[in-house]
Amino acid sequence: MVFNKKRRWHCLPGAPVTEFDKKIMYWENKGKLVPTRDMIRTPEQIEGIRMAGQLTTRCLDTVAAKIGECNNTQDIDDLVMQFCKENACNPTCLNYEGFPKALCTSINEVVCHGIPKKEDVLKEGDIVNVDITIDKDGFYGDASRMFIIGGKTTPEKEQLVRVTKECLDIGAEAAKPFGFVGDIGNAIQKHAERFGYGVVRDLCGHGVGLAMHEAPEVAHFGRKGTGMLLVPGMTFTIEPMINMGTWKVFIDAEDPYGWEVISGDEKPSAQWEHTFLMTETGVEILAE
Repeated sequence: MVFNKKRRWHCLPGAPVTEFDKKIMYWENKGKLVPTRDMIRTPEQIEGIRMAGQLTTRCLDTVAAKIGECNNTQDIDDLVMQFCKENACNPTCLNYEGFPKALCTSINEVVCHGIPKKEDVLKEGDIVNVDITIDKDGFYGDASRMFIIGGKTTPEKEQLVRVTKECLDIGAEAAKPFGFVGDIGNAIQKHAERFGYGVVRDLCGHGVGLAMHEAPEVAHFGRKGTGMLLVPGMTFTIEPMINMGTWKVFIDAEDPYGWEVISGDEKPSAQWEHTFLMTETGVEILAE
């Protein structure tokens, strides 16, 4: 019970206590972590986030249509910058805590936060994650996709890319209103480990919408019934990073910006990411 603790959930001043309030307070009284009211988006905020998500999806569609023409990851960055210019939106990664480019491009053993550069030449058989966050009028969408350069790679890499997408879909299916963040991670971890893969634990999904990174943290491993309560109106990403080998990672010592994350045994890694809205019946994809 938490009656003697400072509550996270507050009813609206002067308004009657609703069934929605009662459901959240029920779980808070049982000692569960619940969202604060400002984590529940208003209808106007949801529409703004949906618009940003649609732009993020369109930007990734543009990359998908033209990545075959790209010689290196800097070419992908150029595509994204041009898209944002034409659509009056901002690439959120650019200059975020010193990150120097408009998006993240992570090749093979790079787990995430790869920095686009001319030196990263794209070769047939490479698997590449393209991760984009777009800000439109103060609202944010965030998504990433995997691409196989040349359309074919080794069977082992193909399976990794496929299973990682399955992990995202299974995690989304596990996300239910008045369920818990841990339900998502548990479902993802079980599926990935059936294939002997490592689920990265040092990085996670997150709330998104009014900023690029917000609460809650969405771990891709864990136990059912743990973590924050999932409530209709919350917006967040699920973005499993799945390694072919160990779940451990390290920061590339040769990266002068200190951003690029490498799998611990330097085996290939894959990631897919969507932005979701929790509804009364399950999740709605806002960016993919």
